[in-house]
Amino acid sequence: MISSEKDSFWSKLDAHMNNVAFYQTIFSLPFAYMAAFLAADGNPDIMVMVWITLTIIAARSAAMALDNLVDLKYDKDQPRFKERPMVSGRISHKDVYIFLAICFVVLIGSVLQLDPICIKLLPVAALPFIIYPFTKRVTCLCHYVCGVAIAMAPAGGWVAVRGTIDWTMIVLCIAVALWIGGFDVVYGAQDEEFDKAHGLHSMATVLGVDRALLLAKLTHVACMLVFVYLGLLLGLNAAYYIGVLVAASVLYYQHKIIHVNGFGVFTRDYYMHNGIVSVAIFLFTLVSLYTR
Repeated sequence: MISSEKDSFWSKLDAHMNNVAFYQTIFSLPFAYMAAFLAADGNPDIMVMVWITLTIIAARSAAMALDNLVDLKYDKDQPRFKERPMVSGRISHKDVYIFLAICFVVLIGSVLQLDPICIKLLPVAALPFIIYPFTKRVTCLCHYVCGVAIAMAPAGGWVAVRGTIDWTMIVLCIAVALWIGGFDVVYGAQDEEFDKAHGLHSMATVLGVDRALLLAKLTHVACMLVFVYLGLLLGLNAAYYIGVLVAASVLYYQHKIIHVNGFGVFTRDYYMHNGIVSVAIFLFTLVSLYTR
């Protein structure tokens, strides 16, 4: 009986981690760390980093759970999503509500440990996460709303350390928003016919797949240019630009493989390759900070 209960607990936990695609936290967390290190000039307080970590994980997990809850009626009609925990029945609506409540408690508790301005700005930071699940119903700009939502991670990391909103923080957030926005345009392009049939909006439904993919490429070019500008703004050395070059190479590869092999490449490995962008830029930013 005890073993069965334990198995049930771990099985349910695995389902929740799958439901929120927990591995994709690698998209946002490195940029939150990068912002914190930049704001602290390379020496952030260790406990501040701990609370930033918990904040980002709780906020992102809650956002993904909410997104899947709101989109469930569409996901049930999408053959690609038949194995998703909510679609397959591994977790129920009640399970998701409990999960959201836990995330909310962790989020509020963590934010309260940071600079007082953070709890005041939390509603603003949470807004993109709350509205994103509904934007695909009304606008093809939904991809960039997703980008803005993820960009709240570096914004939170910066404000948690510095306690202010600065131009440097805004530039970093723009770069991150463009990166994720472009990626989401590509991801959404594979569902052009499904979205049209269900009255949903994406760049592909408005522009067609080819033009949407071109827009994604241009978005990522703009993203890399903003990252270059960020380095110039901060006076970072050559190490930082190596990280930007690695990130640019990864984005080029991702666009190339979609062009060659089609949308079938959208696997967990493909997503993890995208995570190299955030990790590379963060790590080479650290190298730059410590070798000045």
